[in-house]
Amino acid sequence: MAPTFKILCPTDFSECSLNAIEYATRLGEKYNSDLILFHVLNREDYKKLSPIDASGKHQMEFVQEKLQNLQDAVLKESIEKGLKSCITVVKEGSIVKETLAYAAEINASLIVVGTEGVNDFRENIIGSRASRIVEQSDRDILVVPRKVYFRAPRKLVYASDYMEEDKIAIQKIVELARFFDSEIDLVHVSTTHKALDKSLHMAMIEEIQPFIKYDKVNFVLKSFRDDIALGLENYLQTAKGDILVTLSEKKSFFDQIFSKSLSKKMAYFISKPLWVIKSF
Repeated sequence: MAPTFKILCPTDFSECSLNAIEYATRLGEKYNSDLILFHVLNREDYKKLSPIDASGKHQMEFVQEKLQNLQDAVLKESIEKGLKSCITVVKEGSIVKETLAYAAEINASLIVVGTEGVNDFRENIIGSRASRIVEQSDRDILVVPRKVYFRAPRKLVYASDYMEEDKIAIQKIVELARFFDSEIDLVHVSTTHKALDKSLHMAMIEEIQPFIKYDKVNFVLKSFRDDIALGLENYLQTAKGDILVTLSEKKSFFDQIFSKSLSKKMAYFISKPLWVIKSF
């Protein structure tokens, strides 16, 4: 019997984390998953705001009430649509550290996290909480920007770098695409226009097709002379992609897309959900 799919969704009750819950819930319905709404208390920050509540009693009551309301709404809306369960968990400490530790403890299949979008990433992509979770996690992560509201994805764009792991990653992507009858654009990104790229591209198609077993896959070879990030940004716009998918096993390729120097060019990426495949 296959293990239950588990989705961990950190929330601080902000607008962007509520959008993440919406995505987590909708995906949970499709995967028939357990959903864990996860909140990390930061007592030091709270004490500065409310010094008279030194014990944190009122803070805990507030958090528990908020989580209960969210849990009730999720259960009412989604259990009958396929979600297996929804529970709430509260921890204390660092959001990044506690989220990653709890994800490992429960063997989470996916972490769904919200981000403020451009403002969160403007100075340094590695500096934001969402980005640190992406960087440090060994679990798959879906990053949902604040102003992105859930809709069934019509197209998933998978940025590939000709890796052996692509064969496994594409099966995960196909599983999600089947739920929504989505198209998949498997885009190989090149920085040259050499004939060798075309031959490698054809060889990759031949190798990867037996692992797909899904009709709505388009194999695309794109050459971007300037940089990969801007090229993918343009491709997402013109192809009308709804979710960008990357594989972070090969860090050099991941870094080419999400390097510090490119953070100001990423406004389009972080106005779309980003699914980073980490585990196999």
